[in-house]
Amino acid sequence: MPAITEPKLISGNANLSLAKSIARRMSMHRGMSINLVEARIERFNDQEIFVEVYENVRGEDMYVIQPTSNPANDNLMELLIMVDALRRSSAARITAVIPYFGYARQDRRAKARTPISAKLVANLITQAGVDRVLTLDLHAAQIQGFFDIPVDNLYASPVFALDIEHHFKGRLDEVMVVSPDVGGVARARELAKRINAPLSIVDKRREKAGEVAEMTVIGNVEGKVCIIVDDICDTAGTLCKAAEVLMEQGAKEVHSYITHGVLSGPAVERVSKSVMKSLVITDSIEQGDKVQAAKNIRIVPTAPMFAQAILNIWGGMSVSSLFETETLTPIYEGLYPRG
Repeated sequence: MPAITEPKLISGNANLSLAKSIARRMSMHRGMSINLVEARIERFNDQEIFVEVYENVRGEDMYVIQPTSNPANDNLMELLIMVDALRRSSAARITAVIPYFGYARQDRRAKARTPISAKLVANLITQAGVDRVLTLDLHAAQIQGFFDIPVDNLYASPVFALDIEHHFKGRLDEVMVVSPDVGGVARARELAKRINAPLSIVDKRREKAGEVAEMTVIGNVEGKVCIIVDDICDTAGTLCKAAEVLMEQGAKEVHSYITHGVLSGPAVERVSKSVMKSLVITDSIEQGDKVQAAKNIRIVPTAPMFAQAILNIWGGMSVSSLFETETLTPIYEGLYPRG
């Protein structure tokens, strides 16, 4: 049943610029002004987080926009406390919009006596009072099953497909999609299918954690414009090495499309000095001046997709329709004109 009240957005400090962009897009769709709910989110001297919501939210359909990116613990705690404040203020429904879901890489027990932190975080979010989660490109699909509430997992591949068709127009026949490891083949295959491109795989073998010992390219990349596809770029070591291996195997150019630009430590410097012509990331994580200044790093917006997803959830409509390129094309009309 469609909601009676308008959807209301509130944002933490993790990615305020994305939250404002989502509000602007929703205002355009609704033909009326949708602003972020005014709130005070601050820290005491001992770094305890305090939240005060200034507007009445009783009976409202609330959407809390907060990726749990670096600093992951602070941003996660901020999300939980905001949800608690809204729940105690009698909000009718609370949807956590988490563009980047931190702790997602700890989704299973890789060895004895280790936690499954993604499940713990899912429990915390559910127990705080969240009714639904909206996220983007979860590192592992099974994380959706860690929640006992509905989870809508959006995909970046339809947006990436639009971007590739726009920026590689006229030479799509040269494009080859590359998975940087065996685990990411499904994600790479999905994008390759959308742009009708062949698929290659970089098989990497580690001698110990954090170090890649050997890389082997499965597939002929000679003379191809290679596009590496992955969900997370952290220190960019593996990504840059994969680009080098592809160039050594005869690739004409190497570009990368990564959903979440964690880009910690020496990542930006590595990408800037690498053989990659471009690294394309989404704005799921707010980036600093260093990334903005990097000549070969480009950011594509997710606000149009998130805005439409929120409106679909609010109106009781399908979110899976946003997985289709045909649905996203008009939403991204201004950024990627048709024809």
